[in-house]
Amino acid sequence: MWELNKEKGLPVYRKIIELILSYIREGELLPGEKLPAERRLAEKLGVNRSTVVHALEELEDMGWLIRKQGSGSFVAEGKWGIASTARTDWRRYLEQNAFNKTEPFIEKMNQLMSENSDQILDVYTGELPLELIPSFDIPPLTWKHFLEEEEQDDFGYLPLRESICRMVEKEYDFSLQKESLLITSGAQQALFLILQVLLRAGDSVAIEDPSFFYALPIFQAAGIRLYGVPMDDEGIELMSLEQLIRQHRVKMVMVNPSFQNPTGKVMGVRRRQELVKLCQKYQIPIVEDDVFGQLSEISAIQIPPLKKLDPENVLYIGSLSKILGSTTKIGWLSAPPSVNRQIAEARKIMDFSLSIFPQLLGNIALNDPSFDEKLSLLKNEVHQRGEAVYTVLKKLECWKVEKPQGGFYLWATFLGKELKQNDWQQFLREGLLAAPGFLFSRDRNSVRINFSRVSAEQLPLFRQKIEKISESIFKTTESRK
Repeated sequence: MWELNKEKGLPVYRKIIELILSYIREGELLPGEKLPAERRLAEKLGVNRSTVVHALEELEDMGWLIRKQGSGSFVAEGKWGIASTARTDWRRYLEQNAFNKTEPFIEKMNQLMSENSDQILDVYTGELPLELIPSFDIPPLTWKHFLEEEEQDDFGYLPLRESICRMVEKEYDFSLQKESLLITSGAQQALFLILQVLLRAGDSVAIEDPSFFYALPIFQAAGIRLYGVPMDDEGIELMSLEQLIRQHRVKMVMVNPSFQNPTGKVMGVRRRQELVKLCQKYQIPIVEDDVFGQLSEISAIQIPPLKKLDPENVLYIGSLSKILGSTTKIGWLSAPPSVNRQIAEARKIMDFSLSIFPQLLGNIALNDPSFDEKLSLLKNEVHQRGEAVYTVLKKLECWKVEKPQGGFYLWATFLGKELKQNDWQQFLREGLLAAPGFLFSRDRNSVRINFSRVSAEQLPLFRQKIEKISESIFKTTESRK
């Protein structure tokens, strides 16, 4: 008794679970019978005590054991002395949940954010601070008005689609057809639907490295293989991308060419043209994430959307959430009509209903006479905040940083030895909550900062914190040499 099988590939704690279950089922362990003490059982099995504890906890969760502090572990007794029916091992299923694998660093940041302290500066959250979000007057609306609104089909609220088409034409001087525009509950739903409808588990997708796509659990949950392509000052390196396409049979290329998240890089028009030609050559569709398009400081002529260069091959994702706040949850996907029809049908089957309420609010905002003026004021304020944060970092010789040209992210790289986990803890200790590079790639020396969240009043606090962190990291790094 108490001998583990030698099956390879099975964790030791699972072997212990299977061994105890076999003894219970075969009657060698009876209802109410006490198991050997944890330390004694570990000695018998030749394993660590912690491994035994893990196995016993699992068996308790499954209903097979009852553990009493100070008394030990006992085989559970069901009614009338019959052992309880085995329960599903839900923990084992939950361990496979890609949406539940939160990075410990993010958990700690969320904990600090909940403290709501004046000394905590959040430059991690990927949205505008509340004070910068434009405010628009809402005309009197009754509940009946919402119920009577009939201009929504499977593609979304028609007046909003028309308003988005007008906005894109005005901004970029090219036309999106309202028949090919699908309203989504934010940009991430558009991504999710693309993965579900156009790809299947095991398919390969090329993304920029670093990229916020790397941080999204929806790819892992869908079984999609992500491959990072290095970037230069112009964005994704095309020679590396072509090599990757040949090597891994890439099915789709996903890029964020304007104010890339997290680096803030902007892909020039020539690189955009070459990227389009490369993907046409291999007949691979491009997903273009353009959620920062409305926060540009560069002329649209210099950075035309990939969708404008290749309307048929590019799936174009836009969003109002970056300027109207994430709670609006308004995004859109422009794709060939046949593609969007399939995606709209799939969404309906999944029962992802699209609320009319945020769509009406989005349409009201886009048609407000003051929309252009308020957007201009927003861009000006965000620009000033970006310049201020950039200036602070530029003066610190240990950080390499590029001046932002739009969006609201700044990417800073530490110019010393590779940073360790303890170095990043300095950010948490000082209450400067930023996004480390390892959230977006293998890069451990860079940090993403949402400069829109640093007001003029908060700038001295930001300067104080980043200077103190930099000094501390530099000293720690020097001590390792």
